[in-house]
Amino acid sequence: MTRKRTAIVVPGHGRLDSDGVHRVSARCLRLVHEAELLVNGCDADFVVFSGWSANGERSEAEQMRDAWHGPPVELVVETTARNTAENAARTLPLLQERGVARAVVLSAPAHALRTRLLFRRIYRNSGVELAFRSPPLAPTVRSIAWELGALPFVPAQLRSARAERARRSR
Repeated sequence: MTRKRTAIVVPGHGRLDSDGVHRVSARCLRLVHEAELLVNGCDADFVVFSGWSANGERSEAEQMRDAWHGPPVELVVETTARNTAENAARTLPLLQERGVARAVVLSAPAHALRTRLLFRRIYRNSGVELAFRSPPLAPTVRSIAWELGALPFVPAQLRSARAERARRSR
């Protein structure tokens, strides 16, 4: 029997610093480290980093790839996703092209609810089984406020991501 291909998906998180450079957050780098530890444990074939840059410089995905110090696996970058729904919609075709049957999606604990909601909805009926993992990180007041503020945008982001998938599948 053929082994199911597995991927780890790491959505990015970053912001423009006071010097105008778009940088990934320390929490995002913690997710990269978590992926490094997880690769062998889940027998991952590759890791997908997803995230854009607000100013056209190195994307979150590229910064995460450059921070990788884990085992030698294929590292895939998706450099255009601006939000979690786009992370899901734009990583799914990359996984399908590679015949992935299982994906482990990493997120910070405060972001886990929205990550699970959006990835499950967008990956539904795709043939890719999802698992989720969050490293033990204490949520900050800022991260909780961000997540609460982002919840009202979930329906619109989901519609947009689904429409994008429908256009691509034509």
